[in-house]
This record gives sequence, structure tokens and C-alpha cells, in this order.
Amino acid sequence: MQDYLDRIGFGEPITVDLVGLTALQRSHMTAIPFENIAVWQGEPVRTDVEWSLPKIVERAQGGWCFELNGAFAAFLESLGFTVRRLAAAVLLDGPNEVIDHVTLEVDLDQPYLVDVGFGESFITPLRLNDRTVQDGGNGQYQFFDSAQGLTLTRLDDGVPVPQFRFRRVTHAMSDFTAASDRLRDDKTLRWSTKPFATRLVDGGPQRVTLLQDRLKYHGGIEASEHPVTEARWNDVLHQLFRPG
Repeated sequence: MQDYLDRIGFGEPITVDLVGLTALQRSHMTAIPFENIAVWQGEPVRTDVEWSLPKIVERAQGGWCFELNGAFAAFLESLGFTVRRLAAAVLLDGPNEVIDHVTLEVDLDQPYLVDVGFGESFITPLRLNDRTVQDGGNGQYQFFDSAQGLTLTRLDDGVPVPQFRFRRVTHAMSDFTAASDRLRDDKTLRWSTKPFATRLVDGGPQRVTLLQDRLKYHGGIEASEHPVTEARWNDVLHQLFRPG
């Protein structure tokens, strides 16, 4: 998929190993924003790659997990990686058993969790069989087993904060259509109430995020915020999140 490689600005030799996977993940998260613009504007979204690949590659837009992780999984498979699509329940707002996220398992020398569609999350593959604290490139992460599945946590001053829970069961992207439709149609959720777009800067960990009224640079050594007026909002979006 040369068009996809061009889209993420990847010009290095491709290796189907951890080094190659890490480089591809960071390049993707630098070039392609995690965003809710289409949902916020009331536009249709789908989970199949016939939808997500043209949106991301040809129209140079971003998207949410079903689009970003769905497209990235297909892209990795075209390069020779073995990928499983996993169903997850997001725990950022507390206990939840409803599937509302798709994440990826990539098998190399061992299985790794990879995700390019969870906002300000880990930016390097995590070892799925490892229960010790791991460096995610932008913080420390740890997995915990439970009867409900495997929980990814992010450590905040040493305290594990749940991110999402999942079972290592293979799914098709069509399995997520109901979840995508539900999140899109519920106008009380953050996807529909306020626009945002966020991506890494130069591979991270620094990140640039456009919110409804401001632009933030954060996650790196220096942090800054800049007000963005309604009149300039689309210009900032296209300048920083829409190449070409």
C-alpha cells in the first residue's frame, strides 16, 4: 500500500518485526489524527475498510477507533503482519461492559497490543503476555487479568488507572457496526458535542490537540495553549491536521 505509506510519510525500509511495527505506529499517529470531526458534523461513518481507507488515505482525514484501527489493521496485514481485531470496553468514565472500542493484537516474536485510535494513549507496542509495568512511549502501562478480560491501565503516580478491558478473541470489523452506530447516534456523548483533533508531533511523545476554542501542545517537555476563534477554527484544522 504505497499510498498509505505516503500518507504517513514512511520512507524507511519495512521490516515485519517490533522495530518496524513501532516505527509504523508512531508514523501513523503523527500523520493521521484521532478526531471526531465527521461525527460532530453529523456526517455518516462506517466500520469497513472500503470506507475508512479512502477517508484516511485519499481524503487525508482522520477518524475514530473503528476507522483508524480498522484501516491500520488492513495496512499492517498488507505488509505481512498478523493482526487480530479485538473488542474492548472503555473504562475511562468508570465500570463498563459495553463494547465501544476496537483495538489490535499483532503477533511477532510474541503478541503485542497496538492502538492508533485511543487518543492520548500508548505510542509503542505493549507486550500482551507481560504483567509488569511497561513503557508505552508516553507513560507507564500495565495489564491486569480478571474474569471479565484483560485490562489495560495507565499508571498515574504509580496508581493503575483503567483504560479499557478486552478479551483476546478475533473479530471482524462488521462486528463493530452496532457500536459505531450507537456512539454516532447518541448526541449526548462527547463525539457529537464538541469537536477535537489530536495527533503526535514528530513521533511523540509531544502531541498537538485542537479543541473547540484552543490549540494545545502537550505531552512533551514544553506545554502551551493558544486561543482559537470560531472564525479561524477551520483554518487551524486544515493547517495542522489536513496535509496538502
